[in-house]
Amino acid sequence: MSYEPVIGLEVHCQLLTRSKIFCGCSTEFGAAPNSQVCPVCLGHPGVLPVLNRRAVELAAMVGLALGSSVRASSVFARKNYFYPDLPKGYQISQYELPLCEGGALEIDSGGARRAVRITRLHLEEDAGKMKHAEDGSGRSFVDLNRCGTPLIEIVTEPDLRTPAEAHAFLVELRQLVQYLGASDGNMEEGSLRCDANVSVRHAGETSLGTKTEIKNLNSFRNVERALESEIERQIELLRSGERVVQATLLWDAGRERLQVMRVKEEADDYRYFPEPDLPPLTLTQVWVDALCRALPELPEARRARFVSEYALPEYDAGVLTGSRELADFYEAVAKRSGDAKLASNWVMTEVLGAVEGDARRVRALPVTPEGLGDLLALVTARTISGKIAKAVWAEMLETGIDPRAIVEKRGLVQITDPEAIRALVADVLAANAAQVAAFLAGKEQVLGHFVGQIMKASRGRANPELTNRLVREELEKRR
Repeated sequence: MSYEPVIGLEVHCQLLTRSKIFCGCSTEFGAAPNSQVCPVCLGHPGVLPVLNRRAVELAAMVGLALGSSVRASSVFARKNYFYPDLPKGYQISQYELPLCEGGALEIDSGGARRAVRITRLHLEEDAGKMKHAEDGSGRSFVDLNRCGTPLIEIVTEPDLRTPAEAHAFLVELRQLVQYLGASDGNMEEGSLRCDANVSVRHAGETSLGTKTEIKNLNSFRNVERALESEIERQIELLRSGERVVQATLLWDAGRERLQVMRVKEEADDYRYFPEPDLPPLTLTQVWVDALCRALPELPEARRARFVSEYALPEYDAGVLTGSRELADFYEAVAKRSGDAKLASNWVMTEVLGAVEGDARRVRALPVTPEGLGDLLALVTARTISGKIAKAVWAEMLETGIDPRAIVEKRGLVQITDPEAIRALVADVLAANAAQVAAFLAGKEQVLGHFVGQIMKASRGRANPELTNRLVREELEKRR
């Protein structure tokens, strides 16, 4: 009998604020250990938290973009547990009354789009970070800089059925929060982290099996590998007549294996109770509506518009909307050049090549989208050829100089005068008598040799289409 996996995700996403959620300490990444802390985020006696307004705005924006309902009144709670990276002995989070509930995120599943339902989205603070010595001493160190960093936790319904779908969900979610400017989504820096709940059941059943939770998933690929490993383990247990025990597992990415962290953990273990130092968070509908109107065009809508407005293939639209920065860059190029498909080709190849595939780095290029648009306008006007345009592009990347200035300075204007090209054709044919005889004997591929020689003689400036036609015309006269 076949088995079906059932997967739900709990995604922690760091919000892009300059200060922490309950104090004024910096959230900048990479500071010296324990240099960005204060009595509030360290939980000293007598201190009081003050909620960061920007964190609330960003969290609500993500909820609205997911189609969630934003509560008029939500409540913070204390989640109690004891670990060295949590100096207060509790984490301020939300439990029974979260900021947002419901909603969904569409993912690509086997070439079709389908919705993954969102259970809840709530605000909470991050804990510190443990670092274990690798010298065999058994010592551990704690950096509390992350304590109090604002997070949202997004919990899905158990709607995912494969590790690949979990990967697709995380990719879509990261793109969404980046579009909103709510988070940088950098998994390497801990800005996006994921825990996965997984169980298996007989195919066709509706009841859920015993779930396990996998933690320490710090990359999309590790999410897939860990889920594949745990699904395989649970299926083997059930087939051998054993039962799955509810547990929390850790994924060891270096060894690519799971290890048990603790067995059977429930919400009651955390002894949640309302945070006494924070009043309920109350939001007016006017405030929520204003935030909703301020949302940017979201990735899925922008993909659809690129297909309809610019007549782009679905593939192009998907690549170009991979980041908000790249989509903005492309649109500016398309409008400036007047040729949407040519702009798409160049942005997907030359521009992404220049930033080594990192779409969010296009803003750092020395070439503006208007500069690239002007370059492509020279191509569409046949002022320069596509080959020369690539040489001009390379110089633009080095100098940032306007393409028209480069073309004028280097004398790169395309030769489109038929008489000038005929003169070049005559010279090349006269110098290549053997190749002319071969062509007349039926060796058609020699035509490319002549065109190449003419392009070389003209330093790439001869119009390729016109050159091809005039070479063939002259050769046909000699038959």
